Amino acid sequence: MAGMHPILCFPRMDFMYYAMDQIANHIANWHYMFGGQLSAPITLWAIINRGGEQAAQHSQATQAIFMHIPGLRVVMPSTPYDAKGLLLACVKEENPVVYIDDRWLYQLVGEVPEELYYVPIGKGVVRRKGKDVTVVATSYMVYEAIKASESLENEGIGAEVIDLRSLKPLDENLLFNSVRKTGRLVVVDGGWKTCGVAAEISARVAENDAFKSLKAPIIRVTLPDTPAPASSVLEKIYYPRAEKIMTAVREVLEK
Repeated sequence: MAGMHPILCFPRMDFMYYAMDQIANHIANWHYMFGGQLSAPITLWAIINRGGEQAAQHSQATQAIFMHIPGLRVVMPSTPYDAKGLLLACVKEENPVVYIDDRWLYQLVGEVPEELYYVPIGKGVVRRKGKDVTVVATSYMVYEAIKASESLENEGIGAEVIDLRSLKPLDENLLFNSVRKTGRLVVVDGGWKTCGVAAEISARVAENDAFKSLKAPIIRVTLPDTPAPASSVLEKIYYPRAEKIMTAVREVLEK
């Protein structure tokens, strides 16, 4: 509030619940409550943990909750390049931003310039072009979607993979234009299904004239509406991978 742009890191996103009063009731509202004269330009760096039998209290992906709160911006990078560029864009912002990392992405390697650069908040990108179906994904699910699209190409299916990068604001033009082109939509998100990111994206398409271009119902690929299991065997079923995306694509093409 005094003009600094701090970064506050939550190494496990699950424990952000302890700070929800300050996040939802305070920093998200201050710009509005002070008539635009004051804001809280803080970056909330949230890290999602998955797998490794960490179970229900250490594996939650709650991006949809923060996407729901007015006054917050929400981003989810999927590449090393975007990780740096989006983080710098968040720090430059005059509004509070929830920057969500996924620890499963930490093993990935990519080229990152040493100099400062910015990836614009609110702009998605097409990671792989296709004409038969649009696959919209976030975070680590982008890589699973790319794997799925590469395998589907061997079956003669062209899946266009869109990396949203930013959940709020959402790049609606990119989304709608792709749906108009392909006529089919599969939404992939690493959070829960009910009232989740995939539900919001589906609703945006349903409210837009791009809905008229759909040749089949939208399919969502998400976590099931259950807590994360504390079993490596069950984790293989719980977390969606490329195979599940491929199944969804085949299903939407058959309708």
